[in-house]
Amino acid sequence: MLPMDLDVLQSIDPRALGRRLQQARKARGRTQQEAADLLGVARTTLTAIEQGGRRIQPPELARLAGFYGRSVGEFLRPGEPVEALAEQLRAALAPAASVEAELAPCTWELQRLCEDYLELEQLCGAPLLRQYPPPCQIQGIAPEAAAEDVASAERNRLGLGDGPLLNLRELLEHDVGLRIFHMDLPARVAAMFAYTEQLGGCIAVNGKHPEERRRLSLGHEYGHFLTRRYKPEIALLGRHLRQPELERFADTFARAFLMPAVGLSRRFNELRRSREGRTTPADLCVLAHVYFVSVEALALRLEELRLLPTGTWDRLQPAGFRVREAQARLQLPQRPAVDWPLPRRYLYLAAEAFERGDLSEGQFARLLRVDRLEARRLAAELASSPVVSEEGTVEEVPLELGLDFAHARSEVSESGERGLA
Repeated sequence: MLPMDLDVLQSIDPRALGRRLQQARKARGRTQQEAADLLGVARTTLTAIEQGGRRIQPPELARLAGFYGRSVGEFLRPGEPVEALAEQLRAALAPAASVEAELAPCTWELQRLCEDYLELEQLCGAPLLRQYPPPCQIQGIAPEAAAEDVASAERNRLGLGDGPLLNLRELLEHDVGLRIFHMDLPARVAAMFAYTEQLGGCIAVNGKHPEERRRLSLGHEYGHFLTRRYKPEIALLGRHLRQPELERFADTFARAFLMPAVGLSRRFNELRRSREGRTTPADLCVLAHVYFVSVEALALRLEELRLLPTGTWDRLQPAGFRVREAQARLQLPQRPAVDWPLPRRYLYLAAEAFERGDLSEGQFARLLRVDRLEARRLAAELASSPVVSEEGTVEEVPLELGLDFAHARSEVSESGERGLA
């Protein structure tokens, strides 16, 4: 560390720094004794550092940062450390400890991503706008009925009508204010959700699952957010032989939110009329494509609405119905998958901070979880946007997500050349 960093270190609250060090140590799976041995101090000294009773020295911080796989800057963030999402999620996982060790690094990475997102917002002066509804009360109501009501009410609140919802992730990020990441989670884990007052609602969806599965998983976690905001949740595939009521609610909510009863019934009945009352597997494939869901999810939704006989989906596969083969024969166009792991807004904020010089190239690469070569490419791609001037020419202007509209309008009126992306 440079000598001037000592002044920075002295300005940090030792208790806040100690908690960050403790969280990083736990995330790395290291014991206090291992960290103390690295520094050549007694374990009681390491305990004092983590409790804020003894200020850490610059060389010690540098060694611990390397030991924990972190940058020094992560420990020098201003303000209080956020509540540990990872510890919340570990508690939520208790009944299924078989994946705990495999999932632990993912929960800590989710926390780091959310903290990085918050830091970018602070750098750019662009806090995430939270448009959260009050938690929905569903006690005493049958889970399926409650899910239909909550899904309908939430669609009305967001002005979505009864049509297909193809941009679920963007909607929940921009119109609700959730932090949503695609992560490499264990195969059995569909998604996980946690909430703190500092970070708001944070969701990680398994990026290795097909997009149709990811959308349902995201809808599932959103159902939990709407009803049990302060209870972290991990959605495991095949976790329950008999689903608890809260999981039945979340599953039904996801289907009802993505496939609202009125719109789906109308489209399904139109298909039936065109086929004189018959329904074919090809119809299910077409409707599933319209709503960007799996054929299984669509069939189960139609069964819920009593538009198909109960058990239709279970009977289709033994009868020889193969979804991928049917989709290929129908030549349904592929929908673009939302494959970027980080929210688009996160990427743009990082690019803006880098463009302004608030981030070094190394910091920019670390925040984007890429190497420096890829970071340079992304910086060039993200840091500007085409704008058509009054003269009809196309220009590239910096994206400034923290710029308020009044300031932007004044600059446009003065120069006549600058547009707001």
